Amino acid sequence: MGVKNLWDVLESCKKRVPLHHLQNKRVCVDLSCWMVQLHSVSKSHACVKEKVYLKGLFHRLRALIALNCSLVFVTDGSIPAIKLSTYRRRLNVGKEVALNETKLQKVTSLQRNMGSEFSCMIREAKMLGMALGISCLNGIEEAEAQCALLNFESLCDGCFSLDSDIFLFGARTVYRDICLGDGGYVVCYEMTDIERKLGLGRDSLIALSLLLGSDYYQGVHGLGPESACQIVKSIGDKNVLQKIASEGLGWVKKRRGGRNDFGLDDNILEVINAYMKPKCHSADSDIVLKAFAQYTFQRTKLQQLCAEFFLWPSEKTDGYILPSIAERDLRRFANLRLTSSKVGLDLPLHEIPVKCPVSEIIKSRRVHGRECYEVSWEGMDGLETSIVPADLIESACREKILEFEERKAQRKKQNNQKRRPKKKETNSSLAELDLKLQNLLLDNSLRDQDNFNACDSSERVSRIATPMADEADLNTEDLLHLSHDIEHTGLIQNTSNLYITNKEVSTTGKNEIIDLLSPSPPKKIISLSKSLQPSDQNIEVINLSDSENDMSVEHKQKTKELRLFLASIRNEIH
Repeated sequence: MGVKNLWDVLESCKKRVPLHHLQNKRVCVDLSCWMVQLHSVSKSHACVKEKVYLKGLFHRLRALIALNCSLVFVTDGSIPAIKLSTYRRRLNVGKEVALNETKLQKVTSLQRNMGSEFSCMIREAKMLGMALGISCLNGIEEAEAQCALLNFESLCDGCFSLDSDIFLFGARTVYRDICLGDGGYVVCYEMTDIERKLGLGRDSLIALSLLLGSDYYQGVHGLGPESACQIVKSIGDKNVLQKIASEGLGWVKKRRGGRNDFGLDDNILEVINAYMKPKCHSADSDIVLKAFAQYTFQRTKLQQLCAEFFLWPSEKTDGYILPSIAERDLRRFANLRLTSSKVGLDLPLHEIPVKCPVSEIIKSRRVHGRECYEVSWEGMDGLETSIVPADLIESACREKILEFEERKAQRKKQNNQKRRPKKKETNSSLAELDLKLQNLLLDNSLRDQDNFNACDSSERVSRIATPMADEADLNTEDLLHLSHDIEHTGLIQNTSNLYITNKEVSTTGKNEIIDLLSPSPPKKIISLSKSLQPSDQNIEVINLSDSENDMSVEHKQKTKELRLFLASIRNEIH
């Protein structure tokens, strides 16, 4: 619990910071607080049997490992003698609560029940942490006091704890809660904010614990947090503990108009001393230095524990933890390059003695609105690829990004080259089209020549008709001969389109001579020689129109093929 209502007093100083605020930091964890928090989420028998609390711890740890957040578990030692009455009340042991507390104070401390269910949960958490490379420091008494000392001595950047009295032990940065997933964050309190916004220093907070009540003292009955803060601020942070130590809390009752006079209480001095000088391992002790040494990740051990606790196959365990381990190693590599750059040693990637964990970038990704890269890893057994933030790649191995962009440009160039044969095919088709058009022009030229020959044939028709003017009609042989001359010129393109516009053969037996030649558009009436005039018959000569209907079958076929070819070229172009 810590100090009663203290979290409410500090509400205005609460900050919610992104989870990546913890990257590259070293943080001490009050392990008992985490296990209580995780266990409270799943108190059912089934959840306890399936160790849901331990799974929650595993996922919390792997998220912080990926950020290269170095953790140190701190566990509780013996129960301080000054806390025994509170401890017994929490256990609800009945008559033992009524024991003379002065006798209990003579006991230095009380060993915890290591066979309890909660103690077993703590042991499991420590085993899981050790397999992940997280060390554990067993405190002498209060775990939050040990965490606060390490933070106060700047051996860690902050502490995870739910107990508000951690500030009274000297902590400067406290993380009360953590949320994972998209938009993950931690709830943070800074002592600098408490001093600046509320005007409450460490001594003032200890004074508040005496007024409001805590694990070490019952407090002043009926005094709320607002009144207590006003009283403490009126005296000042520098003088408040001295006044309480010398006068007790009697002046508080008098100030509030109370009749009871609290004399000097020896317990008050013990409470103050318990907060100011807690029983902890010193910052320079061997056990602390050992706890802050870097421990390696034990993959096989973790696989065994996850198989025992969660019934996970090795592949599932690897799938969860190996990407986090790889990302942590990449952050450490980035820190190495940053440190080298600060001292003026900005080496190219291939000249750095430590090998870059990233082999190459495979593709760019966007995860929850954040730019990322999918990368392949160098020498990471069991892990081929995973996704990491783009800014991490930029800081760790920007050369890999340049290589990736060059490969992308090269692939794009190759793809463009693959499309070029299509253009060549189009050019070839256009050449073929040009050839066909030239052939068509040649055919038209030949057609014009045939038309010219047709005119000459027309004259031949007249010459044939003139010698026969004395006869009443042309015989069949002459007509066949005339037809042969016309066909020989190639002008009859489609015999079905030939038509004769003449009068019906007269009953007098007079025959008309018909000119079947007709390349020129206008219709002409041509008279034969005067030798035929005595018969009073005019010969009407019809020239065939040079229209589409007069085209030969071969010419129509070529036109059709040309149109189809043009349509295919148009489709290919579009």
